[in-house]
Amino acid sequence: MPDQDIAEQKLLKLLTVNTHKGFSAFNRRFMLHELRDAVREESADLVFMQEVQGRHAGHSARYKDWPEQPHYEFLADSIWSEYAYGRNAVYDEGHHGNALLSKFPILSYKNHDVSIWGPEQRGMLHCVLQVPETQQEVHAICVHLGLAEAHRRKQLMRLCELIGKHVPDHAPLFVAGDFNDWRLRAHEILRERAGLKEVFIELQGRSARTFPARMPVLSLDRIYYRNAKPRTSRRLSKKPWSSLSDHIALSAEVAL
Repeated sequence: MPDQDIAEQKLLKLLTVNTHKGFSAFNRRFMLHELRDAVREESADLVFMQEVQGRHAGHSARYKDWPEQPHYEFLADSIWSEYAYGRNAVYDEGHHGNALLSKFPILSYKNHDVSIWGPEQRGMLHCVLQVPETQQEVHAICVHLGLAEAHRRKQLMRLCELIGKHVPDHAPLFVAGDFNDWRLRAHEILRERAGLKEVFIELQGRSARTFPARMPVLSLDRIYYRNAKPRTSRRLSKKPWSSLSDHIALSAEVAL
């Protein structure tokens, strides 16, 4: 007989992917249509996306299959009725940032600017969700941290402050995205300061290698959680995923 506790729990499927603005590694090919097909095939409840193109005047004129709507709307299509976008990097031809696609109502969202200094513009998109069959709100934070370690440490501290201020201690919380944390410093900080655990470490004993996509050696992408129980974790390293971006996507199933 199936475990009664498991049967009564609400299961959520999570997906995180750095979309690389719709291009393959080294910007060789525009892959947004193929990426949409792959994301649809996974049919996750929540999709955390980084480097999502909101607008780019030059590319829209250069590529005939460039969608008219922002990439997050194009990727949401008819599968995800709710989506939120946080604009991080702004330039003459357009902007890009983080996005969350959700099959559940998004009650509120806010993009937090965590840029430190210099040319890097970074943000954390915090969404509050209403998940059916649960008695409490679910919090989801999509992040993309800086390349410099000193910047990342400050951004991790800001993330912990954000969680402490805006996420109730008892609420289910998921934090996913591109942490650029190749030295694996985030695990301890987030565990000690925010009570977060990482799905792949808990289920497989180590964080997943996700970069570069064709031959991953660095563990840059993560799915952290609090007040939930991970059930499965998958690194989407086979085709078509290996050619859709410069990062490997990660998938996980969790129980509330």
